[in-house]
Amino acid sequence: MELSLETERKLRAGFRVLNRFMLALWRLGLARYGNPSRYGGAIMIIKHIGRKTGRTRYAPVNYAETSDAVYCTAGFGERTHWYRNLLANPEVDLWLPDSRWRGVAEDVTESDERVERLRDVLVASGFAGPLFGFNVRHMTENQVEDLLELYRLVRIRKLSPLTGPGGPGDLAWVWPTATFLLLGWLLYTRRRPRI
Repeated sequence: MELSLETERKLRAGFRVLNRFMLALWRLGLARYGNPSRYGGAIMIIKHIGRKTGRTRYAPVNYAETSDAVYCTAGFGERTHWYRNLLANPEVDLWLPDSRWRGVAEDVTESDERVERLRDVLVASGFAGPLFGFNVRHMTENQVEDLLELYRLVRIRKLSPLTGPGGPGDLAWVWPTATFLLLGWLLYTRRRPRI
């Protein structure tokens, strides 16, 4: 299904808002809650480097996992910004709901496993498949193959686990700080004499 430029522009704008929300959940340490979910799908964050700016970028994407790799798809095909960034610099950090990995990305759209892996990713995508107009559970192998003309399939090989600062939950300190400030404010307002 080819999208018109106007439809693609609107979808990209909607995903930008959703992606900021997803990134905030991860950074606040809330990624495990509701992930994966029936509607939102299985979501991970790809931390990568921008090809033009050299800045750190974050891309929340749906994924399917095997023992040594994670697969995802670029929903806007070759025009997908994070996909183009991965082609330019394939070294990434993966933020999965229960772990964090250093990895290396590669396009496997032409691989022998492409149909099976694309189906896995699309099934794990929750609302995204129906949003783009297909029910991948009922699609034939040829129909899934046809989607590869529009989408890019990416495999990220997990190289080594990561720990320490700079990953999911880096803003988790907000919760105890906000709780402490709120309790202080509540105690202050209760003790203040009323006139």
